[in-house]
Amino acid sequence: MSVFTLPHMPPARQPAADMQDLAARVRALFSIREQQDSRMPLGGAMFDVVVTAGGYLGRAAVAHMDEVQLGTCGPVIEDPDGGWLYWLVPPGTASSWEHHPYGVCIGSPHTLTMPVLSRNAPPGPYWLRPCASDRLIPPVPLRALLNRLCLQPAPHEGLRAQLGTREVCV
Repeated sequence: MSVFTLPHMPPARQPAADMQDLAARVRALFSIREQQDSRMPLGGAMFDVVVTAGGYLGRAAVAHMDEVQLGTCGPVIEDPDGGWLYWLVPPGTASSWEHHPYGVCIGSPHTLTMPVLSRNAPPGPYWLRPCASDRLIPPVPLRALLNRLCLQPAPHEGLRAQLGTREVCV
């Protein structure tokens, strides 16, 4: 099952055009707080996501980002079944993210299935580093870290299959 989807709502439930993004995000945040996994729209004013390999080296990368961000890094979701880490980065990162051999940045119009905030262990995707106020992962140090650690396997082919597209990076 793919954690990424294109947004879809029945026409009868669509909010006014100028409120659609905000309404979708508010509904998703309430669902996550109320112990339900929820699809969160990427892009907009919230966040984009960088996908990398997980495993031992992925967790070592998270520990390094803890140091970079002085104590605890921004939010990271681990998907042990897929073998991926989802690093939540500032919105707009996808539009400026150049091709990287070890990380793919995804933004609008995709969504990310977010685990409930209290899930901090498998089964299924969980918060390896939970959300802490408005802290996100800074993309420049993350790119440098990916260059140094060369996290494998690279996510490009797997994401291409999940998203049903030829290109997954901008």
